[in-house]
Amino acid sequence: MSPLAQTLLVSVLAVPALGALVVALLPARHDRGARIAATAFAAVTFVLTALLAVPWRSPGPWIDVRASWVPTLGIDFHLGVDGISYPLVVLTGLLTALCCAYTVWQVPEGGRGRTLAALLLVLEVGILGTFLALDLVLFFIFFEVVLLPMYAVIAGWGGPQRRRAARKFVLYTLFGSVLLLLGVFTVVVAAGTGDLLALTGGTGLSRTVQCAAFALFAVAFAVKAPLWPLHTWLPDAHTEAPTVGSVILAGVLLKMGTYGLIRVGVGVTPQGAAWAAPVLGVLAAAAIIVGSLVCLRQTELKRLIAYSSVGHMGFVLLGIATLTATGLQAALIGNVAHGVITGLLFFLAGAIKDRAHTGSLADLGGLRESAPRLAGLLGFASIASLGLPGLAGFWGEAFAVVAAAERGGPLWTTLAVLAAIGGALTAAYFLRLLRRVTHGPASPAVTGFPGITRPEWLAWSPLVLLALAIGLVPALALAATADPVAALTGVLR
Repeated sequence: MSPLAQTLLVSVLAVPALGALVVALLPARHDRGARIAATAFAAVTFVLTALLAVPWRSPGPWIDVRASWVPTLGIDFHLGVDGISYPLVVLTGLLTALCCAYTVWQVPEGGRGRTLAALLLVLEVGILGTFLALDLVLFFIFFEVVLLPMYAVIAGWGGPQRRRAARKFVLYTLFGSVLLLLGVFTVVVAAGTGDLLALTGGTGLSRTVQCAAFALFAVAFAVKAPLWPLHTWLPDAHTEAPTVGSVILAGVLLKMGTYGLIRVGVGVTPQGAAWAAPVLGVLAAAAIIVGSLVCLRQTELKRLIAYSSVGHMGFVLLGIATLTATGLQAALIGNVAHGVITGLLFFLAGAIKDRAHTGSLADLGGLRESAPRLAGLLGFASIASLGLPGLAGFWGEAFAVVAAAERGGPLWTTLAVLAAIGGALTAAYFLRLLRRVTHGPASPAVTGFPGITRPEWLAWSPLVLLALAIGLVPALALAATADPVAALTGVLR
């Protein structure tokens, strides 16, 4: 392994960590300068994440860094990147850079902008570390790093009910963390190692241990994903969080749950995954249907988008539950597509709410007449999210249904049909959203909207292009995940 490549991998974590420290130490009078500095550090981190693909090789991690950490317990500081983690690493770098840039021009009420920017960089360290960790204990540590910064973002810069939403987020996440810790210790004690590469395939673990560990992992990651019925923290957190908090939360923080379920749940405890797959599939289908039906009754913009994430992540979890190469690839593509599209939707929802001072759908009618460009972008993001072929949302959801149908049998065929019905309901509630918000006579709340500003274009345009690129060139995403997915499914089939 090239020392330069290893330095690059470590720098992906070191740069945002250093940036958070620098921004936090800058004097309060340089608040805007601190936000600009945070944006610069985030932009450098994004470039570094993109460069991780340069030494692309397969099978195994493209770049691998290992250093002894706690030798007596067999715990290493082990980082690596491959086709499963790389798309999410780049997505994290992009969304963090866009959110930091957004804070340069617009800071929500509640506190200093430099503190918010520093917290975004700390969040980036935790999320990137989760995707890069190849040691189970290190994975758990990075998984928990994001808890307090996200709590502070919601509680410090959120809406009127921000403290209640932040407490609910923390309580649910802590519940999942306890179960994750128990699962980690179960595996490490039984196998004598926390190395995820050595553990892939359930090496050294009996079927009983795998089933017990997977049950713990599944509930812990279901809270973060979130999976119905453990999803109730999500709408409150999204509704009350500031725009940048909602983007990070929906764009990449939720993906820590589904990524963990693939990398740790399926990879380390495959027999446990096979044992629990029917239950996971049923819950995923329930999430798709319930999320869609609730969205049809929502009257608040951000809350509707938040509940849509429950349904979309249900498709991702259905793909994982099939335990097939098609299903896992659909889940990985769906992860990235959801991050791009929902990040764009929350940027747009934040811009609309900042202008109208309300998120009520009844008060936002006629946006097409008063702000045609904003309405057009909202329409694009909505049809991308409902899964129109040629846009990013289609591939993950369509092939999750295909994977369930391919599994065969009455159960999986029924789940495929229910998921397909959920896809139709997704189209229904997004079309209802567009009818309410963009059409009809203009309401007083949207009359005289200011035009789209430069920072908004800066944040939105990369996500629009990505939604198109992922939708039109899915082969790139398939190629990036083919070998790692084959390694995981090889031990199941």
